[in-house]
Amino acid sequence: MLHTVIAFFITYVLFHRGILQLPYSAVSTAFVFLFIFWSFWSTTWFYNRPYFRKMPKVIILAAYFFKEMLMANIKIAYDILTPHYYMRPTVIALPLSVKSNLEITLLANMITLTPGTLSIDVSKDRKFLYIHALYVKHNDVERLKHHIKHGFERRLLELTA
Repeated sequence: MLHTVIAFFITYVLFHRGILQLPYSAVSTAFVFLFIFWSFWSTTWFYNRPYFRKMPKVIILAAYFFKEMLMANIKIAYDILTPHYYMRPTVIALPLSVKSNLEITLLANMITLTPGTLSIDVSKDRKFLYIHALYVKHNDVERLKHHIKHGFERRLLELTA
């Protein structure tokens, strides 16, 4: 977060003061910002190695989340546009491997932000997350649990470990 703020401030100063002889546009500003941010990020290896190792995992988790969100949007759009009704709503209890409040919150939010699924509640002992899912083919609840546990939860555990 600090690298982002510093890179933004430096980019602002460079363009505001006219130090750079580049046209002020979105492309040139983004290029300068990304170059400064990458410079800070690449030097992090020398003083903060866990940050350097976790950044690719953040990118992988974000890419997986956006892929799942895109696929779910396509599935819901297809179901709306076709005359046949494909929804098979179900409520499941997902056993949790994540333990901390942050991990549970992130997992629940990623599930809720993915169209077609909604996190309802966490059990009092924090061992189960109750999820409402719109698409459970042939009542195959175990397949949905496997998809969430080996998708979102596994990548989240890799990041927070």
